[in-house]
Amino acid sequence: MGADSAAAEVMGFLGFEKGYVADRAAKVGTDCGVVGSVQNRLSLSSPRVGLLRIAWVAVITIGFAVGSLAIDSTNVAVPLLPSRTLQKHAVDPAASLLQDFQVYPPVLIASSNGSLSLTDGSSTTTNVATGSNTTSCEEVLMVYSFANSYGAPFVGNYTPPSCAFNRVTLNFTVTSAGRQFDRLGTLYFGDTEIWRTSTAEPSATGIRWTYLKDVTNFLTLFQQQQKIIFDLGNLINNIYTAPYNATLTASFFSADDSIVPADLIIPVSARQSASNAPSVFTFPTDNATNTLTLPQNIRRAVFTIAACGQADEEFWWSNVLSSDTQTFPQTGALYGFSPFRELQLFIDGMLAGVAWPFPIIFTGGVVPGLWRPIVGIDAFDLREDEIDITPFLPLLCDGAEHSFEIRVSGINDTGNGTGILAETVGSNWPVTGKIFLWLDPEGSVTTGSGPVATVPDPVFQLSSSVGKLANGTNETLTYQVNAQRTISFVSTINTADGPETASWSQNLSYSNFGNYTQAGNVQVNNQSTAGTDVSSLNYSRSLDYPLYAFSAYGSVRDNITIFANVIRGRNVQTIGQAVFPTGLEPVEETLSQSPAFQGSSLQTIQNGTATYLANQTSNTSFSFGTTEQDMTLSGLLTSGSGNAQSGPAVVSSSELFHRYVEAVNSTIVEDDETLVGRPVSHDHSGSPSMNNFAGSGTRSMLGRGPPVAARGNVLRRGL
Repeated sequence: MGADSAAAEVMGFLGFEKGYVADRAAKVGTDCGVVGSVQNRLSLSSPRVGLLRIAWVAVITIGFAVGSLAIDSTNVAVPLLPSRTLQKHAVDPAASLLQDFQVYPPVLIASSNGSLSLTDGSSTTTNVATGSNTTSCEEVLMVYSFANSYGAPFVGNYTPPSCAFNRVTLNFTVTSAGRQFDRLGTLYFGDTEIWRTSTAEPSATGIRWTYLKDVTNFLTLFQQQQKIIFDLGNLINNIYTAPYNATLTASFFSADDSIVPADLIIPVSARQSASNAPSVFTFPTDNATNTLTLPQNIRRAVFTIAACGQADEEFWWSNVLSSDTQTFPQTGALYGFSPFRELQLFIDGMLAGVAWPFPIIFTGGVVPGLWRPIVGIDAFDLREDEIDITPFLPLLCDGAEHSFEIRVSGINDTGNGTGILAETVGSNWPVTGKIFLWLDPEGSVTTGSGPVATVPDPVFQLSSSVGKLANGTNETLTYQVNAQRTISFVSTINTADGPETASWSQNLSYSNFGNYTQAGNVQVNNQSTAGTDVSSLNYSRSLDYPLYAFSAYGSVRDNITIFANVIRGRNVQTIGQAVFPTGLEPVEETLSQSPAFQGSSLQTIQNGTATYLANQTSNTSFSFGTTEQDMTLSGLLTSGSGNAQSGPAVVSSSELFHRYVEAVNSTIVEDDETLVGRPVSHDHSGSPSMNNFAGSGTRSMLGRGPPVAARGNVLRRGL
C-alpha cells in the first residue's frame, strides 16, 4: 500500500479530513504562539503537570522551528522494529506480559475465608485489609476467547449463588497477544446493559489487564436468574491476529455500608436478548425508543444513559462546525455537527433531562503510545450519566404506557455565528438506557401534579475564520464554540410517606477552541465542560471535564510521523446517594467515621506526550511516550440541604485515596499510592517495556478495521 493511502487512514483517526494525501510535509508546523496561548487556557493546578506541559510545548516548538515534523529517512536514523509474522494467536505463558491498567479507587472484595480487603485487582498491587469478615462465594460467569466475534457474543446463564450477599464485585481479566485494534465490550443481563468497557491494544508478546467493577447497584438483577450476553466484536485474519481471552468472575459477600440498591431496573434498549444478540441502539440509524408501563407505587426514579461516540463520532470533541466541513476541498470533508454533543432523554416527547458527555479516548486514540500501560481515563469503565425523573412520577404512575427516547445532538450552524440543536450527529453512537426504581409498599399508588418544566433552548456562541495562502488556497481554520444550558422540572408527588416536592435542575456550560493549521496537518482543541445537577432527594453532582489535545502529522517519502500531547481531567463531586458507586462506599468499610461522609470528590488529571513512527517500505511501526496521572478521592461533610439550584455546601474534606503514577516508554517509573493514610505498594519490576504495536505495516496498524459488512453494527474507532 502506498504512503498516500496510509496517510488518509492516519488523518481519519486523528479526526482530520478524510482522503488526505500527505504531500505537504515540508510545510508541517504551527504558530508557536497559538500553541502556547491554547496551553495557557487550560487551568491545571498540578505543578508536575505544568512543568511537563511547558517542556512538551518547548520540544514541539523547537521541532517546528527547525523545519518539519516529518522524518526524512535519508537524514534521520528511525528506530524501527524488525518485521515479524505472527504464527500464534495465543498468549505465550512463558512470556512476561505487560500489565496494562486503569487508575481508579480500589473496590471491596472478599477472599475465600471471608476477609474483606480493598484492591484494584492488578497483579502489581498490595491488598489493604479492612479488618472485617463476612460470608462469601464466587462464580465464574464467563471464560471466552473473542476472536471472530462480530455478531457472535458470548451467551451464558447466571444462577444466583447459595450464599447470602448484599454486595457484588466483578473481576474482568483479559490477555491478548498479536496485532489488534482496541474494541468496545458490553455486558448485558438479558436486555439490560450492566457494564460498558473497552480493550487495551495488544503487543506481539502479550498484555494482560484486570479491572474490578462494583455492580452492587444491580443487586436486584443478581438475585434472579439471568441470560448473560457479553458482546466484544473482534476479527482474526492474517493482519489482525490477536483474540481477547477473557475471564469474568463475580464475587458475592455482605458488608455494612450505605448502599441502597434500586428495587426494580427496567431497560430502555433494542431488546434483542431473545435472539442472543446485544440489545444496543445505534444512533442515529436506530430510533432509540421503548414504550413502557411502569409500576404505580414508585417513590424515586432515575434514568441512566450509556453512550459513547464511535467511527466518525469517536473524536466528536475535535469536530468542526458543519459550515466549515469543506474548508480544505482539496483533501475532503471534515467531520461536522460541531465539537459539542448533548445526550437527551425524552419522556412522551418532552425533554426530561440531558447529559454533556465525558470525552472518552480509547487506547488506540490520537497516538497509541499515550495509553500503554496506563490507559485513558475511564477506558476500562465507561461511566453512565444519571437523570432524576422523580418529578415525572405524577405522569408515569398512572398505569398507562409511556415512551422513553434517547437522542444525541450536535449543532447545526448557519455560518454566520448562530446555530441550533441538530437533533442528530454523524455515525455513530451506541446507546442504551435504564430506569432505576425505588418502590413504596405494594398497593400504594403515587399521585401528584406536574411536572412544571422550564426548558429553554441552549444558548450557543459560534465563530470561525479561515486563513488563506497567497494563491487563495485555504491553509488554516480557527473556530470557537460556547454553549450554556439551564433546565428544571418541579412536581408535587404523593407517596406512602405523604406529599413532597420533587425537583430536578441542571446548569451546564461548555467551550471548545479549535485550530487547524498546515491544511489540517496540525490540530489543537481546548475544551471545557462544567455543570451542576441537583435533585430534591438530597442528591447533587458537580462536574468539570477539561481537555487539551494537540496532534501533528507529517510524511516524507514512505515515513509517517505523528506527535501528540493530551492533557485531560475528570473531576466529579457527588453529594447524597447516586445510582452508581462513587468510590466512597468501600472505603467507608475501613473507617469509624462519625459523622458519616455525605458525599465524595473524585479528581483526576492525565498528561501524556507521545510519538508514532511508521515506515511503509519496511512495514514497521513504533510508538513511545510519557504519560502521568494523578487521582484523589476525598470524603465530604456538608452543611444544610442546599436549594433547587445548588446542593449543600461542603464544610470539610478528608483525603481517602491518592495515587500518582508515571510511565515512560511503556515502563512505570513512579507509582505512589496511599489509602486511608496507609501506603500501598505496587511492584512493576516484572512488567516488560513494549513500544511496538505488533504492526507489520501502517495500514495494518492505522487502518479502520474490516469492511462494514463484516462488522455488523460496530464500526472501527480510531487506531
